[in-house]
Amino acid sequence: MRKSCAVTIGFFDGVHTGHTFLLQQLEQLALTNGLEAIAVTFDRHPKSVVKSDFVPSLLTTQEEKLNLLSRKFRGRVIVLPFTKELSELSARDFMQSVLRDRLQAKRLLMGYNHRFGHDGGTMEEYIAWGREAGIEVSKAEPLKGEKVSSSRIRNLISSGEIEKANTMLGYRYFLSGKVVKGKQIGRQIGFPTANILAAKEKLLPSCGVYAVEVMLPDGAEKAGMLSIGRRPTVENDGEISVEVHIFDFNGNLYDESILVRFIAKLRNEQHFSSLRELREQIMKDAVVVREITNALHDK
Repeated sequence: MRKSCAVTIGFFDGVHTGHTFLLQQLEQLALTNGLEAIAVTFDRHPKSVVKSDFVPSLLTTQEEKLNLLSRKFRGRVIVLPFTKELSELSARDFMQSVLRDRLQAKRLLMGYNHRFGHDGGTMEEYIAWGREAGIEVSKAEPLKGEKVSSSRIRNLISSGEIEKANTMLGYRYFLSGKVVKGKQIGRQIGFPTANILAAKEKLLPSCGVYAVEVMLPDGAEKAGMLSIGRRPTVENDGEISVEVHIFDFNGNLYDESILVRFIAKLRNEQHFSSLRELREQIMKDAVVVREITNALHDK
């Protein structure tokens, strides 16, 4: 017979410090009451089902989210397929058919300001519906200090405020992807780059130049200088590219997957009148990136 559980519900995009604090409270609640701790999440962003034209721009892919949850949460994670039928369930029905009947939930910890169910509800209503289902509902304590939310972090990343976003995430924002062939302009000016094909749902920081850490396929880590943009000096096709120059590296990475962690933004994307001017600026950028990454390693 399956053990009864204490559960919380959320999409958990980014698994940020607010999520981590909620999950720690869930672990403690479960331990105190002799229950299993379960975090319920979904296989896609709920808005992508509710709104057919919604294109998610997420802090974490599904795989990345589950990996982070496995590292930050000692309980069990259950992924529910977010179907049209599920989206139409009232909160009351969800509590009875999913939390009570499928999961044997005895306690429900509501995240700060979190709502679920087709019709939502007030905290008082959730408590009453829980009582009907035999589930004790309580509200989690909010994380002290500045308000942390996935949407706020997305806004920070979209505006290039990487360091503040990293503080709220509790780790450095990252993206990964396969290295694909580019125009090889960087090679011509002495700064060869790896062009990263990131997941289409992954949020890209604002266009510009960043100091990053690069994790290579063999697990080695190198400092890097990453550019996100439309390459206005060499192209006019409007496509956004993600290119990273890896310091002290000479190998071939085509068709390999690499991961980059963002440290800080240096500058916005610029147009230069020649490749010579572009190279001069990149040389200046490289000096700044070296200073930033060396300072991190000296700490």
